[in-house]
Amino acid sequence: MYKPALRTKYEEVIIPALTKEFSYKTPMQVPKLEKIVLNQGVGKAITDKKLIDVAAEELTNISGQKVIKTLSKKDVSNFKLRKKMPIGVKVTLRREKMYEFLERLVVVALPRIRDFRGINNKFDGKGNYTLGITEQIIFPEINIDKLNTILGMDITFVTSADNDEEGFALLREFGLPFKNLKKN
Repeated sequence: MYKPALRTKYEEVIIPALTKEFSYKTPMQVPKLEKIVLNQGVGKAITDKKLIDVAAEELTNISGQKVIKTLSKKDVSNFKLRKKMPIGVKVTLRREKMYEFLERLVVVALPRIRDFRGINNKFDGKGNYTLGITEQIIFPEINIDKLNTILGMDITFVTSADNDEEGFALLREFGLPFKNLKKN
């Protein structure tokens, strides 16, 4: 049966390393990556309906999984926004697809960012991390010739860690290139 390389690394390298670092009593206490959520807000879709379909197709290509369209929750007259209008797309990756995406992100996509010096280590207080990407063209799945507009996206890493320190250690071991490798 197929097993992604990062999953094998988690089981054979990361669990023992984190167990030693945080003095866990059992391997079940070691935090794990539960899911990765890719979210792309398309505010321009209010005026151009085709942008949502383009964003959905691009995010599907990047993630390898069908996306869902996110709808507005209420009317906002200043933005010409009506309730239940599509304003973004998102996809949740779990298990094998999650590990495959994380490997592509760390090995291929992040190094393609111009003047890249690492990512910030701002966590949410519960061990989860959100990475904002300004251009979707860093992913090799995007054909630059067919591109209409540059769209950004948020990538949220949801972990089972109890605090930011454990979440940071887990994502650091997975190879996310943080700017300063010591925790604030």
